[in-house]
Amino acid sequence: MDAHSRGRADEIDPADQWVLNPQTGNYELRLNHSGEQSTSSPRPRSATPPGQRTSGQGRGVRAGHADGQGRATEPGRTGERGGTSTESPVPGQRRRRAPEPAGGPPSPGRRRGKPARSKAGRKKKVLLWTGGSMAVVLVAGATAAYALYNHFDGNLKTVDVGDAAGDPSLDGPLNILIIGNDIRTGEGNESYGNKDNVTGHADTTLLFHVSEDRTNATAVSIPRDLKIRIPDCPTKQPDGSTKVIPGSATTTKFNESFGVNGRDPGCTMRTVKALTGGVEINHFMMVDFNAVKTLSTAVDGVKVCLNKPINDKSYSKLNLSKGEHRIQGEEALAFLRNRHGLGNESDLDRIKMQQQFLASMIRQLKEETLDSPTKLYAVADAATKALTVDSGIGSALKLTSLAKELGKIDLKNISFMTVPVIDNPDEPSNRRATVVLDPVKAPQVFEMVKNDVSFTEVKKQQQDTKNAQAQAEAKLLQGPRAEAVDVRVDVYNGSSLQGAAQKTIEWLQNDQGVTRSSNKANAPEKLARTTLTYAPNQADQARKLADLMGLPATALKQGTEDAGEREPMSLVLGADFKGAGVPITGPAKAPDIEKVEADKTVCAQ
Repeated sequence: MDAHSRGRADEIDPADQWVLNPQTGNYELRLNHSGEQSTSSPRPRSATPPGQRTSGQGRGVRAGHADGQGRATEPGRTGERGGTSTESPVPGQRRRRAPEPAGGPPSPGRRRGKPARSKAGRKKKVLLWTGGSMAVVLVAGATAAYALYNHFDGNLKTVDVGDAAGDPSLDGPLNILIIGNDIRTGEGNESYGNKDNVTGHADTTLLFHVSEDRTNATAVSIPRDLKIRIPDCPTKQPDGSTKVIPGSATTTKFNESFGVNGRDPGCTMRTVKALTGGVEINHFMMVDFNAVKTLSTAVDGVKVCLNKPINDKSYSKLNLSKGEHRIQGEEALAFLRNRHGLGNESDLDRIKMQQQFLASMIRQLKEETLDSPTKLYAVADAATKALTVDSGIGSALKLTSLAKELGKIDLKNISFMTVPVIDNPDEPSNRRATVVLDPVKAPQVFEMVKNDVSFTEVKKQQQDTKNAQAQAEAKLLQGPRAEAVDVRVDVYNGSSLQGAAQKTIEWLQNDQGVTRSSNKANAPEKLARTTLTYAPNQADQARKLADLMGLPATALKQGTEDAGEREPMSLVLGADFKGAGVPITGPAKAPDIEKVEADKTVCAQ
């Protein structure tokens, strides 16, 4: 027997002759063909695999003893034929394949040297591998997503603004207040002004309105120097209690709605709701100087354009030539802070530059960033580190959902504008530094926001359709009116004003003579707009009630069947209800004001 075949049995793979005995923990040489050791045949010599020595007394012999003929025996085994063993059998060996017939072709359907497999077996194995791989991918993807969201959640800072925030859901129209905090903390930021300002003010503020159908959005800039009254602000304290921060006794600058006397972003939200005549603010986002630097860098710079060069050596240090530039970091912040060398060097001129910058950034995010995972991660990481938000959107998952809603809007339907203002008449003409709301145009803008009316031309066709419908409905108001005493109506409160239905009933009965009216308490659900539902034979009553309450034609909903003689109409007060006796008007015509559209490049003057 040569060295190559020593210790080898026919049809046994050499690698399988060494078998681990689970009872002893040692490897044993098995030369027989069966899976178990026969007790009727002489026991083969036990050996140790190369490089391993057993704990027995003799080399190559397992623990136990050798019989007189040199065969190894084990404890409990006699070593003689017919002897019994108390040891568990060693696991069976794998049998070697039989060789192919000499000189003949391989068996049909088999490759030489490969075992035959059924098609069903192969399919089952493929399915097992595919299913297993898919499970691994899904688990790995979910784990990565969880880790990613956890990372971004750890970046975010949140503020509980209590009831200052409206409906936190992402359904219906959305109003998001974007607050630019002028806090000077951060490297190099102390050069932009009062370095002792440790809380900041509402320096740059935009009311970002997103339409209910997600076809358009409007960002309305609110000047920092706008003179307004700040309302009392219930504010959450670190210990969980609520403290009411007193409002301003007289008119003051808008930027003091945050940071002064402990006012939080919720106070800025309440201030905007008050000055807009009741626009509900759903959420807020606050960014500071550092956010401008990091976000502009994350998108590889923001494209801007100048109609003339700017070299402000004294304040912002901005030095840009005429034409287009791509700016980021410190230069981007200087661009947004600069107001010298522009028009009247006022905050209103600076707002135009800020709108141009934001419009350009939105274009780049949609056109250059969303398709790049690397850029997208950088922007998401920078944004979550830079943002302070209300608790309603205080997680990466909620912000992602909000981003998806905003992503539905076409660039050409996003517009920027400044709320219409006029110079403050209470200041000397040669020293006017503040502004007040334009008494005619500002309310029109706010009414359009409240009634979800688009400012962009792309919506013009849809708006014309709405106007045509309104004109058709206006015909409902043409005709006879019933007497107030003959008007029958049930009033439901679908607004956010507590007791609105009862106050309306009291006003109708005591002041208008509509004695056949009743309070039906809260409506089944909240409504955005007030509606009056009536039967065709109640049209004269509907016209009279519309006159009394100042209801627009769009609020009237006529049914198809006549009502009984004593059956009342149904009036549901909506979010547009301002109070008993206060007319509810329809959308105002868009005022003639300057706008910046996100899909167009406009050079700063």
